[in-house]
Amino acid sequence: MAILGIDVGGTFTDAVLLDDDGLRTAKVPTAPDQEESVVAAARAVGATCVDRFSHGTTIATNALLERKGAETAFVATEGFEHLLHLRRQTRAHLYRLCDEQPAPLVPLDRCHGVRERIGPDGVLVPLDLDSVPDLDGAEAVAVCLLFSFRDPAHEAAVADELRRRLPGAHVVASHEVAPEFREYERASTTAADAYLGPVCARYFRSLASRCREADLPEPLVMRSSGGVATIDEAAQHPALVLVSGPAGGVVGAARAAAEAGIENAISFDMGGTSTDVCLIAGGRAERTLERSVGGLPIRLPMVDIHTVGAGGGSLVWRDAGGAVRVGPESAGANPGPACYGRGGERPTVTDANLLLGRLPARLAGGVQLDRDAALRAMVGFDAADVVEVVNAEMLRALRVVSVERGHDPRDFALVAFGGAGPLHACALAEELGISTVLVPAAAGVLSALGLVASEERRDSVRSYVCPLDDAGELPAEGEADLRYRGQSFELTVALGDGLAERFHGAHEERYGYADRGRPVELVAVRTAETRPGPDFLLPPEEPLEVSGPALLELDGATCWIAPGWIGARNETGGPGPSSALRLTRV
Repeated sequence: MAILGIDVGGTFTDAVLLDDDGLRTAKVPTAPDQEESVVAAARAVGATCVDRFSHGTTIATNALLERKGAETAFVATEGFEHLLHLRRQTRAHLYRLCDEQPAPLVPLDRCHGVRERIGPDGVLVPLDLDSVPDLDGAEAVAVCLLFSFRDPAHEAAVADELRRRLPGAHVVASHEVAPEFREYERASTTAADAYLGPVCARYFRSLASRCREADLPEPLVMRSSGGVATIDEAAQHPALVLVSGPAGGVVGAARAAAEAGIENAISFDMGGTSTDVCLIAGGRAERTLERSVGGLPIRLPMVDIHTVGAGGGSLVWRDAGGAVRVGPESAGANPGPACYGRGGERPTVTDANLLLGRLPARLAGGVQLDRDAALRAMVGFDAADVVEVVNAEMLRALRVVSVERGHDPRDFALVAFGGAGPLHACALAEELGISTVLVPAAAGVLSALGLVASEERRDSVRSYVCPLDDAGELPAEGEADLRYRGQSFELTVALGDGLAERFHGAHEERYGYADRGRPVELVAVRTAETRPGPDFLLPPEEPLEVSGPALLELDGATCWIAPGWIGARNETGGPGPSSALRLTRV
């Protein structure tokens, strides 16, 4: 098979092609129109007669963060029209009075109510379709009625009516995308899905058309939960692909760790614009049921990625007190860091690394680095200080997914990738007490390689909110959200025999106690339908042994091996010789 993976990042678009001739990679600058970058990357890697094509994109994330979605209306049960604006509380943080909540995606004048009411035990007020508001001009509509997660009949009827009246609008009902209790989170997720729909649908239609013109198959799109979906599914519910690109990197990191015989690892992906980190325990990436994106709660399963605005292209500046700061603003692909020689004049992390001698004269993608331009940009800044500051920012992110969640980072390996990840890995590992760093051979394009390896996945959830004893027969596989009666939070436990006792054990491990005499509530059951990704072996790399300090050029990335570290490649520890470079602290 010829398998193509293309990941669009903020600075570069990466491509990986795996076929009978081996593994080929390419990097091209990301263009304003992402579909142009996808086709350019496919050409650069020599993709012809492709059997499977997977794609990771930031189109949904960018549209949400930049507030460039569609003009959206919100329809709720009468009396609950202001749900998106009331939120959980008026403050963004309970003890930070000056922090403001982000503006809702739908303004008050486009929030409407419809006469109906369903309660936990059935219909309280019949649905009056004549009360459905006139929403002429709306590009998208989000419908979120009370208790639709238990009985979606009213919500489905309202959505059907709106689709009849507004055939050109993107109408989303909450039971279609997030059929869970907690009205605000469900409403926020539905509003985001509707808001992103027209923008993402246009992109995916354009991408499909460009792929046909380039003789490429219609791509599968990486879901936030770590598997791929069809392009139609992604266009219908774009909230499912909000962290599409970073999720591909985690899949690639998990595969690289497994190949090296490592079950517990921390994925560390530092690109040009941001850094994404994720914990991999027992060979599986941690997942979360809810995540805040742009300050808005999104209640969908996602790979549990923590992101900070620190990358190779992050701009260096001083705050009002004169302290050196890095990011979150980035130089991007154009003009890029000053050393790219494309007109950039402000200093970046890449400029600092070049001046420290940690970058070659020429980067992957054909970028010739200009040391004199970096010197001019870095006037007034010390390169070592800049690297120390950006390391501190990334260190906080690594601690969020490890120490702050009860994991000792010393029990994990650090899988470093992205164009800049291997440059900083040794220093970060030393701070965390990590003794092993794994640098994949394709470190610079590992997110695209993860797309090549990804499984097909469709996540489902069914809400219960009832005593566990009354839930009846449950699926044999999947996960259950459980809590003690009266609690407002849940723990997720694998389904199977002894579910209640395993919940007690998980509660005791997490919180230090278990109350086995207290009734247990089943909140939801989560299942996933999966189909394994392609089965392949990466081409072997030449054996290598190296001691720090040393600079090592990789496929699309650069590795800085710090003093006190040694590296070896092709050590056997997993199913076969690993193509990754294993760095060990001595």
